[in-house]
Amino acid sequence: MTQPQTQAVQPKVTYIKGDLVLFRDVERFWLGLPGHTFVGRVERSWTHADTRKVLYDLTELSGNRARAGIDPDYMRPLPATDAMHDIDTAPLSEPDTGAMTPAAVAWLRQHLGKDSSALPARL
Repeated sequence: MTQPQTQAVQPKVTYIKGDLVLFRDVERFWLGLPGHTFVGRVERSWTHADTRKVLYDLTELSGNRARAGIDPDYMRPLPATDAMHDIDTAPLSEPDTGAMTPAAVAWLRQHLGKDSSALPARL
């Protein structure tokens, strides 16, 4: 008896200007070329005149390069919760800041004010 094959189905997402996304250049990916996946910022959306499909224009953040006509089937959202997870779960009770990620330390220093050389005393 064979098991049925399941395929992950990505829900349709509508992106707005400023959203951060992960984009895969499918041609480069299938050809095995480097540089096929990058982080981008959505600049605008538009509808293709012939196919009526919504496409996106992105800015590739690593090189500030414009990418036009991106198919959303090859984009995935980069949620803020994922980016902020290390800060949200930082071990604030640890006296050793080395146990925290650099992002968590930076956030703490920003919120402790100008004299951020010392963390709050442990209770």
